[in-house]
Amino acid sequence: MDVDAATQTMIDNIPARTGRPLDEWFALLAAADLDAHGRSVAWLKSEHQVSHGFANLIVTLFRRAGGPAPTVDPVDAQYSGAKAALRPLYDRLVEAARSLGDDVEVAPKKTGVSLRRAKQFALVEAPSRSRVQVGLNLRGKPPTERLRDASGMCTHRVDVTAVDEVDDELVGWLREAYDRAG
Repeated sequence: MDVDAATQTMIDNIPARTGRPLDEWFALLAAADLDAHGRSVAWLKSEHQVSHGFANLIVTLFRRAGGPAPTVDPVDAQYSGAKAALRPLYDRLVEAARSLGDDVEVAPKKTGVSLRRAKQFALVEAPSRSRVQVGLNLRGKPPTERLRDASGMCTHRVDVTAVDEVDDELVGWLREAYDRAG
């Protein structure tokens, strides 16, 4: 697994900082048989006094290594019911992101899908039944009418309401964010 230097340092420090090597944490998580990332993190924190950062990292590595996945596909859950009509927008955005390089990781979470390279470069969410929001990490890029400033993990956001809005301009911003995340 390719990770940035800070993450690798945390991985290297797991035994010293948590009292167990990673393989022991994996065995404990497998035995606990918890079905959700958040529950697994909470369990490590409450039952084993692991700090939040290390608990989150251990569970993330466990899932990437093939540990139990959530029983409901988070993407299916996000794009169901009133938001089902938005699924083609999501699918087109992920297709565009994957076309940027073989190293694009699509990481579904409960309420959104993180697009990662060495680090997150975009976040796809469906905040309402009428639009998909694409968060982009483009620090220092001036906003436009379409590429709006955002706060939080992503510096900019673009609202998408139709598949044809995943156009050259939006794919260009995705590419720029992808390039910066390398």
